[in-house]
Amino acid sequence: MAKVRGSIVVDVEKCKGCELCAVACPKDVIQLAHEVNGKGYHYASMAKPEDCIGCASCALVCPDSCITVYRAKA
Repeated sequence: MAKVRGSIVVDVEKCKGCELCAVACPKDVIQLAHEVNGKGYHYASMAKPEDCIGCASCALVCPDSCITVYRAKA
């Protein structure tokens, strides 16, 4: 069975830094960035992209639909 690698893209300007995605991530891939967006919020980013499995738990819990999940066979 091929291993699946995941990747997320966060709409940085839409993200309000609620951290629900970070809590939902089973692999602790997501953390808030040190930088802020145009609204002054620390936004979600991939801290450990090599660990992402593409489960989409982060996208499902995001209240503002800021996260898009991509999956590819590795």
